[in-house]
Amino acid sequence: MRRAMPVLLFILSLVIGAITPTAAGAGEPGATAPPSVVPRPTDWTDLGGRTVLTPRTRIVVDPRSARATALPAGRAELPGPARQSVRGLADQLRAELASVSGLRPRIAYGHPAPGDIVLRLTDTGLGAEGYRFDSGSGSRTAGDTGGAVTVEAASTHGLFYGTRTLLQLLRATAPDHHSLPRARAADRPAQAVRTVHLDAGRKYWRIPYLENLIRRMGDQKLNTLFLHLSESEGFRLHSPKFPGLADPGHSYSRADIEHLKAFAARHHVQLMPGIEVPGHATVISEAFGIGFGADNGTGSAPCTGAHTHSHLTADWIIDMTSERAVEKTEEIVDEFAGWFDAPLFAIGAEEVPGQLAECPRVKDFLAADPDVSTLGDLLNRYINTLDDVVSKHGRRTAVYNGSEHLAAPQQKVHGPVVFITWEGTGAEPAIPGHDEIAIGPFYVTPNNYHHLYPDEPWMYDTWAPSTTPDMLGSGLVNWADYNFWSDDGYFEQQMAAARAILADRAWNASPTPDTVDGFRALVARLGDPPGIRPLPVAPRTDDGRPSHHWTFDPAPYPSGWTYAGSPGNTLYAEDVAGALPGTSYIINNPTPVTGDGATGGAWRFDHDRDGVGLGGLDTAEPWTVSVRVRPTARTADQVLLSSKAGALKLMQYGTGRVGLTRYGTADHSFPYTLPLDRWTLLTWVAEPGRTTLYADGERVGTVEASVPLPLRSIGTEKASLRGDLDELRTWDEALSPGQVRDLLRRDAQ
Repeated sequence: MRRAMPVLLFILSLVIGAITPTAAGAGEPGATAPPSVVPRPTDWTDLGGRTVLTPRTRIVVDPRSARATALPAGRAELPGPARQSVRGLADQLRAELASVSGLRPRIAYGHPAPGDIVLRLTDTGLGAEGYRFDSGSGSRTAGDTGGAVTVEAASTHGLFYGTRTLLQLLRATAPDHHSLPRARAADRPAQAVRTVHLDAGRKYWRIPYLENLIRRMGDQKLNTLFLHLSESEGFRLHSPKFPGLADPGHSYSRADIEHLKAFAARHHVQLMPGIEVPGHATVISEAFGIGFGADNGTGSAPCTGAHTHSHLTADWIIDMTSERAVEKTEEIVDEFAGWFDAPLFAIGAEEVPGQLAECPRVKDFLAADPDVSTLGDLLNRYINTLDDVVSKHGRRTAVYNGSEHLAAPQQKVHGPVVFITWEGTGAEPAIPGHDEIAIGPFYVTPNNYHHLYPDEPWMYDTWAPSTTPDMLGSGLVNWADYNFWSDDGYFEQQMAAARAILADRAWNASPTPDTVDGFRALVARLGDPPGIRPLPVAPRTDDGRPSHHWTFDPAPYPSGWTYAGSPGNTLYAEDVAGALPGTSYIINNPTPVTGDGATGGAWRFDHDRDGVGLGGLDTAEPWTVSVRVRPTARTADQVLLSSKAGALKLMQYGTGRVGLTRYGTADHSFPYTLPLDRWTLLTWVAEPGRTTLYADGERVGTVEASVPLPLRSIGTEKASLRGDLDELRTWDEALSPGQVRDLLRRDAQ
């Protein structure tokens, strides 16, 4: 009997827990502390106690609206029409509940019972995306499940978001994820457009990653995936109408886009496309011969590198003085605007260089055309020409800001054109007369040239999203400069936390109730939504073969990428063993060298901004790294490989010796200093908690520390090497001393 007492007390505690508030319920009835939901609801009242889902739980749908997507009150230009029916959402929720809780409610029609989930279309007065959530109806007697859970909205956008709140509340409740706090909410977003922007021109994103991203966006009530589908380096839409423009193996077909649109619609995400013209357009210019560096039949000499940005060619810009070039871009926009159904279609239009006005071809054209007198006029008319094409498809044109900086006395951008502002703080509209989407403070450009990462504490604690009528929303922007072939997971690692913060702030906009660290902990506790699939990961190799091998020998860009720079810029580092090629940066590039001990070819580094973007995920110990290096100068800190977590050092800060660093923890040095002006084969061999260094095949020392193999980049923005680099290799295993000596013999042959 004494042994049974704790069991009885445990059962009694469960009963009491079903009718009393808990930590997840945020306190006494009437309390308004935020629940475990991202983003925070704009209005939330805790009623105390718990509502419990059981095997008898049903999803109840009104048969009169089962096939409907929205009432008139739930329709709005932005974010665009809902395309999922109430019944379709109910079927989806059923599968998601099974994933979260193990329960698989049946779909029912009629009157709800306690513990049911009700999805109801009604005019809530909360717009197209707002919803009412009520998990508190019913009495609070012992054993009561707390009544039904009701989600009401004017469209399935709102119903979907209400079910995201439900699923997150269940995910936050351990151990069985069957209960949620009794509460009521009237929830609606502060901003209409809540965006994630991917640079798909420079980097080809695989469809499984895009599907995972869409799932995560829907879970956090982000509604627009902006795919920037062309850049100077690549075009990612493949149409038979434009052979040679896009590489089929690294672009999206019409069928791919239809699949992604349908998938996104189930997660209430709009697929917003972007094609970049007239600048950032080398791939288009070269495919059709319509750049400012081409003849184009204009009768004027081509423009030159002096008329564009210093590191680029004149073909980086489509020739706006050429009727043929303008017509070709109209054809491109007309074709691909028909592939998408989101309310906005972006055409770029930023960073047109002011020195283009000094090109004789442009001067002659402006002198002859009475409707344009400046480069700004020429650009604005070009924008308006393409806007006419977009408008025929029932869409609004969006452009990045920048054209407003050019004098344009005769041509003004059409009023409905939306400006995506990459300058400013995102707090207030900056382009009078135009709606805007703010992206400026939210850049993820994880290379060591730009080195741009969102200031997450500022975003969470200080940023106040603008709710003025002409600020449509905000977006987190990912640019793949110099990470053209990076792992999809590398970018996901960089953007996940900032994306969650943007989701919370753009939806709620009220002062935050806790610290950014507390918010991150909440996001981690919620974890991923149902349906996330692990991305393919290259298997670790333990057969003596390298996982990566950068030779630094001359090699052409891979199929699907265009070389957009002037000679000597953005060098390509081929990975002959793996799938992680690298690119150098646009200014202060390494210099290719041959002979003088180089094996085929080598790269010479002579500036801290010299570097190579790889964009790889760190590899856990054990691992091996081997490199041939010839340093030419000593500096305070020289980095071979780096990531946010750690680095391998050719010259360790404070000692000048070869070492390794775990950032935020410790610097470690080996008893070895690299000699200058001669080639040395360095090899690091790491096992958990222990790393050994070899020089020219001979062991020189061990430190009782290790770091995951850093594969973000060669060098950092402040501590690149000085000297020549050749034959950089990595292994997913700890090579033996004999294998390390064999490397020296092989390199000598």
